[in-house]
Amino acid sequence: MTYTPFSIYGADRPARWLITCDHASNHVPSDIAGGDLGLPAEDMARHIAYDVGARGTSLRLGELLDAPVICTNFSRLCIDPNRGMDDPTLVMRLCDGSVIEGNRHVDDAEIARRVEAHYKPYHEALEALATARTAPVIIAMHSFTPQYKGRAPRPWEIAVLHAKPEDRFGHALLSRLSKEHDLTVGDNEPYDGDLPGDSIDQHALQSGRLNALIELRNDEIETAEQQNHWAERLAVILQETLEESGL
Repeated sequence: MTYTPFSIYGADRPARWLITCDHASNHVPSDIAGGDLGLPAEDMARHIAYDVGARGTSLRLGELLDAPVICTNFSRLCIDPNRGMDDPTLVMRLCDGSVIEGNRHVDDAEIARRVEAHYKPYHEALEALATARTAPVIIAMHSFTPQYKGRAPRPWEIAVLHAKPEDRFGHALLSRLSKEHDLTVGDNEPYDGDLPGDSIDQHALQSGRLNALIELRNDEIETAEQQNHWAERLAVILQETLEESGL
């Protein structure tokens, strides 16, 4: 099967929503370190290589919202599409205790090549999808590990990341989630939503598009059943947020 840096599902779906999954895959393309970054399989199955459960949740959410979904087909360890071009973590050499052997000696020329081959095609396709929609609402789907090595456990099942200058929908979504009394909801947790150059910044903040970055704790979406459950729950919450906010 021929490799492409991204896949789009339901490109012609008519809803305002656009679902993105920046860290959908743990695949290492053959042009990067011969397709092997030197990590054991158990590391490539961890959150350091991709957002566990995010792809399946995104695909089902897109179906339920009648919205297109765009997913990366390369591991975040190859090059991270949710980082700005000048971000020092664009290509990681060490992550959560694991040395990324295939990246240890990567130079500027190799980073630039990965940008052209993988990073830019994804972002160009994402922007084309957003541009083709009227008043799009971009929902970036991510997942996070329950605990980093040596750090405190993370109590949030779900979190919303948002940043100025366009965080109206993020705040509206947090307000709606506060009604879900069985959930511990993170507000810009476990990460700060203000990350210049990230996907939301590039495709939403810089153009004033409504957006939210949703983080699900990955033990909540490990199985297909869990992913479907969360997609169904989020579809209702997102639609109600949009309708009630009048945005």
